[in-house]
Amino acid sequence: MANLAAQCLFSNAKKQVPEKSIILFDGVCNMCGGFVKFILPRDHKSQFVFGSLQSTGAQQLLLSFRQPAERMTTVVLIEHGQLYVKSDAVLRILKQMGGGWALLYSGIILPLWIRDGLYDLIAKHRYRLFGKKTSCLVPRPEWKDRFMD
Repeated sequence: MANLAAQCLFSNAKKQVPEKSIILFDGVCNMCGGFVKFILPRDHKSQFVFGSLQSTGAQQLLLSFRQPAERMTTVVLIEHGQLYVKSDAVLRILKQMGGGWALLYSGIILPLWIRDGLYDLIAKHRYRLFGKKTSCLVPRPEWKDRFMD
């Protein structure tokens, strides 16, 4: 796993701006990478910074929130110093994207056990349904500064 983490490093952690929200994702999951690729062209305000859960920077960040980095397998959103996971993270990301995507935030009214239950069901089968890469997502040159180590 250490070798994979080394492959997942990005060179722009120092460009991380505190006002931006940080999205941590499973860097080898095709579905998770697809979610990031979905967000990037729609994030017109460049309000998100991304990091692979396998990266050293993400693992250190999770430890600063007292989260067990080695067991974290969910999408994570860090917004205004607050950590959100699973359905809370996804819904808050969609809300920040604005436009019609923000309307999906209305799903927050569903009980957490239903939202996270659905999230967990999809997450459990994500590799089988969408596949898995042998290395992390490498951003296009114009998006490289949006990724952290």
